[in-house]
Amino acid sequence: MADATRARKIADQIKVIVASTIERRLKDPRLGFVTVTDVRVTGDLQHASIFYTVFGDGQDLEATGKALESAKGFIRSEVGKGLTIRLTPSLEFIADAVPEAAAHLDGLLAKAAADDARIADLAKGAKPAGDEDPYKKTDDEA
Repeated sequence: MADATRARKIADQIKVIVASTIERRLKDPRLGFVTVTDVRVTGDLQHASIFYTVFGDGQDLEATGKALESAKGFIRSEVGKGLTIRLTPSLEFIADAVPEAAAHLDGLLAKAAADDARIADLAKGAKPAGDEDPYKKTDDEA
């Protein structure tokens, strides 16, 4: 087992190698604007999960996923050439769900802001249900 620091450094190296390979070496027309967002390596350095996002719609994401799967062997050989470890880890490409989650959160925040504005408008002309000052006071305080 490698220590966590070494695994993190190797994951960073894999991220750089994979991103540059996709950008410079792969000529597949199915590849869109791909961004490698994260790489996670297992503790024994035998498997690397590569997270990526694609600029575009669902069809672009699906086509890019197929292109990356078909080029997995070539990308793995490039990773093996670039790393200084004995065994090259197996690669797994995973579409990152962060952009969809961020868009969902943005929608929820916009809805909350609209609800707050609506409630503030309702509260402008509202009067208290009871007395203006509901707290009991002695004659000295009044």
